[in-house]
Amino acid sequence: MKYADVILPLPLEGVFTYAVPEIMACQVKRGVRVHVPLGKSKKYIGIVQRVHEDTPDYPQIKDILQVLDEKPVLLETQLKLWDWIAQYYMSPLGEVFNAAMPLGMKAMGGYKPKMETYISLGEKFRTEQALHIALDMLVKMPKQQKVFVDFLQLSHWDEISTEGFQVQEITRDELLNYSHCTSAILKQLENKGFLYTYEKEVGRLNHAGEPHLDRISPLSEEQQKAYNDILFQHLGKNVVLLHGVTSSGKTEIYIHLIRRAIEQKQQVLYLLPEIALTVQMRERLQRVFGSRLGIYHSKYSDAERVEIWRKQLSANPYDVILGARSAVFLPFQRLGLVIVDEEHETSFKQEDPAPRYHARSAAIMLAHLSHQHPNQSAHSDIPEPKVLLGTATPSLESYYNAMTGKYGLVKLMHRFQNISLPQVQIVDIRDLQRRKMMSGPFSPLLLSKIRQALERGEQVILFQNRRGFAPMVECRVCGWVPHCQHCDVSLTLHKKMNQLTCHYCGYTYQVPDACPNCGDTHLTGRGFGTEKVEDLIMEIFPNARVARMDLDSTRTRHAYERLITDFSAGRTNILIGTQMVTKGLDFDRVSVVGILNADSMLNYPDFRAYEHAFTMMAQVSGRAGRKGKQGLVVLQTKSPQLPLISQIVHNDYEGFFNDLLEERSAFRYPPYYHLVYVFLKHRYEKTVNEAGIEMGNRLRRWFGVRVLGPDKPAIAMMKSMHIRKLVLKLENGLDMKKARECLKLEQSQMMQDSRYNSLQVYYDVDPL
Repeated sequence: MKYADVILPLPLEGVFTYAVPEIMACQVKRGVRVHVPLGKSKKYIGIVQRVHEDTPDYPQIKDILQVLDEKPVLLETQLKLWDWIAQYYMSPLGEVFNAAMPLGMKAMGGYKPKMETYISLGEKFRTEQALHIALDMLVKMPKQQKVFVDFLQLSHWDEISTEGFQVQEITRDELLNYSHCTSAILKQLENKGFLYTYEKEVGRLNHAGEPHLDRISPLSEEQQKAYNDILFQHLGKNVVLLHGVTSSGKTEIYIHLIRRAIEQKQQVLYLLPEIALTVQMRERLQRVFGSRLGIYHSKYSDAERVEIWRKQLSANPYDVILGARSAVFLPFQRLGLVIVDEEHETSFKQEDPAPRYHARSAAIMLAHLSHQHPNQSAHSDIPEPKVLLGTATPSLESYYNAMTGKYGLVKLMHRFQNISLPQVQIVDIRDLQRRKMMSGPFSPLLLSKIRQALERGEQVILFQNRRGFAPMVECRVCGWVPHCQHCDVSLTLHKKMNQLTCHYCGYTYQVPDACPNCGDTHLTGRGFGTEKVEDLIMEIFPNARVARMDLDSTRTRHAYERLITDFSAGRTNILIGTQMVTKGLDFDRVSVVGILNADSMLNYPDFRAYEHAFTMMAQVSGRAGRKGKQGLVVLQTKSPQLPLISQIVHNDYEGFFNDLLEERSAFRYPPYYHLVYVFLKHRYEKTVNEAGIEMGNRLRRWFGVRVLGPDKPAIAMMKSMHIRKLVLKLENGLDMKKARECLKLEQSQMMQDSRYNSLQVYYDVDPL
């Protein structure tokens, strides 16, 4: 008797074992989808992890109901990657399954192929003589005759006597649009047998045309040297860090490396941190690689993602996949190169829901596993895939790995065509506020530079890392501030929607007419979100064309594309945005960048606050003066004396790195230590307090002083659940596998207490 261990898309530990009916014995294999029962009435689609003959030690083993695939939809490498993510990030396999596969591959009937209605000539009119008869029959019906003639012209049936001519398929919509006729007229032609319609499956994927590898621009002398250095470093290191300043031409180097991989019959995975970036990068890559390029990210429809997944399993997969975080889960049959662009970006880390994986780490592991566990269809002579991490501001961990020899390191320290890095001018807004010289969040210098840029026909980017109109609403009389009923946070005012929103649970509230505490009607917004900045800029510069890029304005795929396309084409003068505008976007006409408030990033209670602040400010500064001449950055801060501010002014990454490294070592943080956050959630605060104390005591028996807490996190209640947090600081060299086993053991033992039946425990490994 055969049995199958099946992964189900549920947040439960382990796999579920089912009996394999004899009739399915040849169909059930590792990596195929199966339809299985669970409990009394539920049914799920699962992935077969293992087929074996080990009889389970529990009495009732249910049968697999149906096998859905002839061939595995999950290749060996992907299954191994799932295992690694589940173990390393301490997440059930079912949660990895949920994150990895499109919904249409996890639900019965979840995916429907896209069908198109085509039109063909009636069988009895497919000769030249019969066509003349048909036209004579339609003489007294001129509308029908016109549509029939239009069909013949579109499909080239009117040229059927031409030797070797191929009739062209046309769709029903094409004919209706071309002929400007109604559906009723078309139906009459069908009823009389002149035409007939049929359904045909068509793909949703974009067909970008033929590739043009000859369109690749030649590299500059410095770029060529970096390209050669990368290839040389890859001879000895599987991972190489390319540290290149903004606008140094890293993308051109990537394109040359992609062409080389394709010429060697290899596939390439190109990861970007934000969907917004794929818009510009897609256009650049499609000009060269055409239909060899596939795009994969969460803003694509589920059906599109299913079709890309299926194409990657086919005999003709995409050579290059450009995508955001989730693209790391796609199947690759002959992976040769992985590029992680803007590798420092926090967007590569999945926060909620689980698994809380980092796409950079997963991509490195994917490359390793692709060689260690080659797919059956892969060529045996393909060497181990190489990984290239690219950025102007490396993450501390990646740069440390490069400096200690774990990764290769290549530097590109000059901008393309030797254009100077932007000049950074510091504005002390504390002094200006004291002298009442600020216009809202704008200093006189910044307004002057914006005005000059607009007069020259140039563009401006304003960076404010808070969305909404005002981060907080306050009663001027008693100081009352509205808070979310479900989360431990103040509500953000969104003026255009006239509502207060919680940015953690998404719950919205009406703006009160009066303070519920004292009854006063003077409620005012405190602080400046991107929406308020947009309003103020439009008041000051009424003739400017202003756009805003934040989570509220880019909720759809087309919104991203429209904003970026309009700004690239010069249809927008001023772009206001959150950290989205810092992420590697390339605009030719930007001459001025304004950082409205550096302190909002620096004064955040997190050990990575300075690293994130340096990265964001250096990156947004790099948007200025990218083509033709030096740009200007106006950096507004109340703390101009901080060494970090000086390091940004002088683009001194080395000094910043050394200062931060010393601090991390002293306080036991990465890259010298691994961090694991243990979160406990419960509806009742008393229960979560008790659970946190007990879990902390249990873990100290194993880890001693490496355990900190329990404490309240910055957000101590979310979605009506109280939260407590424990921190483990585990030095490099400690057996992380055993550490994870200890954590799971103590959790399982503690959960046997009936008090904790509804307690939620989850982990964040290597948090950002």
